[in-house]
Amino acid sequence: MHRQFFIWVALFAIVAYCLYQLSGVLLPFVAGITLGYLLDPLADKLERLGLHRLGATFLILFLFLVGLVLLTLMLVPILAHQFMSLVDNLPALASKLQSLIASGSLYLQDHGGEVLKKLGLSDSLTTTDIQNSLGTLIAEGSAYLIGLLRSLWFGGQALFGVFSLLVVTPVVAFYILLDWRRMIAAVDGWVPLEHRADVRAIARDIDKALAGFVRGQFIVCVFLGLWYGVGLTLVGLNFGFLIGMTGGFLSFIPYVGSLAVLIFSMAVALVQGWPDWSLMTFTFGVVVSGQFLEGNVLSPNLVGASVGVHPVWIIFALLAFGTLFGFTGLLVAVPFAAAAGVVMRFTLRKYLVSPLYTGEPETPSSYPAPRSVKTIA
Repeated sequence: MHRQFFIWVALFAIVAYCLYQLSGVLLPFVAGITLGYLLDPLADKLERLGLHRLGATFLILFLFLVGLVLLTLMLVPILAHQFMSLVDNLPALASKLQSLIASGSLYLQDHGGEVLKKLGLSDSLTTTDIQNSLGTLIAEGSAYLIGLLRSLWFGGQALFGVFSLLVVTPVVAFYILLDWRRMIAAVDGWVPLEHRADVRAIARDIDKALAGFVRGQFIVCVFLGLWYGVGLTLVGLNFGFLIGMTGGFLSFIPYVGSLAVLIFSMAVALVQGWPDWSLMTFTFGVVVSGQFLEGNVLSPNLVGASVGVHPVWIIFALLAFGTLFGFTGLLVAVPFAAAAGVVMRFTLRKYLVSPLYTGEPETPSSYPAPRSVKTIA
């Protein structure tokens, strides 16, 4: 038993090392596998309706690529125009935002001097200090953002990677859709007979977690991107569509997408509409309503509560894999987090019925363990 454990650990370490070394060329393969996994249920449904697997695969990929091209042709010009406009106006926006915050701090000094004095801040806060601090904060934030984007680009999308993403991804997705069942059957045949029942149970739970989170969260992100983008555009917010679509894309990281939309949209609304509060009110309403729909309607029905992946665990996985593998790491972080959570819960269940925990002779146990066992991931 111990020997098998060390063999599996060594195998996992070798695979992790190889993935790290090849991270620069993995992006089209990861994207293709992800796309194939997302579309596999649709292929199964068409096959049950009488369509051959090969025909179903061709039809699904053709419709998907046509829809993707049309969506790109509609969205990319708008996003590119707003992005360039944002870059051109960013210095002016930052300067005006600094002035508004400095004016607010000066007003606070004049009308809240007693409170600031009790906090020991009245002598240390000056308009010049606040403007300098804000300038430094904005400069450092911009440098960090540029560095992050640069690391993601060179970590997962070099020039060869961009070309291969467009060419290799559809090919990989095609073969994944076509041969999914045969690949699963082949892998199942490699599992030692002694552990096959446990491995199949773990695989079913991993598939359930991935289906619940990845497929559901993908739909949630698309909806939120359109909701924020269209809503902010309709209320008249500058760069609203760009901010909304970016926030929808970031929504696969729990809380990050909505928080980013709220901060950036409110900052732009403050600069654009000051001293009128109506734009800020409408902007806040769009973001809050989108978050309400996501938390009370979309996620409970599309993602579900049975995924069993804690948001903190997902955030950690995204940060760790993004640092190690760049953009490719962001694609595999959530599946890894879901799979690792399932394995950790299975290991905990085994431990709680083992002699190491109970102090009693080992007795046969089945998977899964009692529902009362608390999860840690």
